[in-house]
Amino acid sequence: MGDSSGDQNPADGETPRHAVTLDGFEIDATTVTNADFARFVDDTGYRTEAEVFGFSAVFHLAVAAPEEDILGQPPGTPWWFGVRGASWRRPGGSRSDLDGLGDHPVVHVSWNDALAYCGWAGRRLPTEAEWEYAARGGIDGAKYPWGDAEVDEGGWRANIWQGTFPRENTIEDGWLTTAPVRSFEPNGYGLWQTVGNVWEWCQDWFDPRAYQRGAVADPRGPRRGSTKVLRGGSYLCHLSYCNRYRNSARSQNTPDSSMGNAGFRTVALGDTSAR
Repeated sequence: MGDSSGDQNPADGETPRHAVTLDGFEIDATTVTNADFARFVDDTGYRTEAEVFGFSAVFHLAVAAPEEDILGQPPGTPWWFGVRGASWRRPGGSRSDLDGLGDHPVVHVSWNDALAYCGWAGRRLPTEAEWEYAARGGIDGAKYPWGDAEVDEGGWRANIWQGTFPRENTIEDGWLTTAPVRSFEPNGYGLWQTVGNVWEWCQDWFDPRAYQRGAVADPRGPRRGSTKVLRGGSYLCHLSYCNRYRNSARSQNTPDSSMGNAGFRTVALGDTSAR
């Protein structure tokens, strides 16, 4: 587990590379789709945190809302807009909907929302170690789920940014934002798009020092923290800005945060049940 290519982001804590053992587990072949999440909401009446808060984060080229719905831009990442009315149902804002997106990953869901879905489905979020093992698809030490070839070698292998970030996306892979969950090719374990497309929430609290002092048998991360682990990168990743579309790459956000490029997949309940 950990970076083996030398491409790590030191502040993310991708090293040291270390051996981990895991009990067997069953993980979704794809991220949870809009259609999946709609069944959950229809059955329970659940409201996501973005819907409760009244806004969510939308990439500037994906905004579909009147100007008065744009609430602001974070100074460090001005390509993100806080958009009133943006949610899983309206991923670009009030002028968007899910027409034709049933098989795309659900987005604008927080870690807390993902946990609520898991409770309804009788499943759980993967631990970070489980996620990385599954993402690798049986190729030990590789940079990507398919090996070490770059994403664009021999045709596009994942949904990331092409062009000049953040202003121009040439859409060579066919998608400005999310792609259907069964796009491109699955890895050796039959998992689709573990890198690119959308970030995926994991169960663990984030700590950049986790690998220096964590357990090596079924690690579940720190006992406490302020942010949760995200894995896999998204359609906004690009070598010039965010090279986190790799098996070992790590990121984080607060458990109540939602954005247009993050979703999740689930794992069957077992001895490593969520806590």
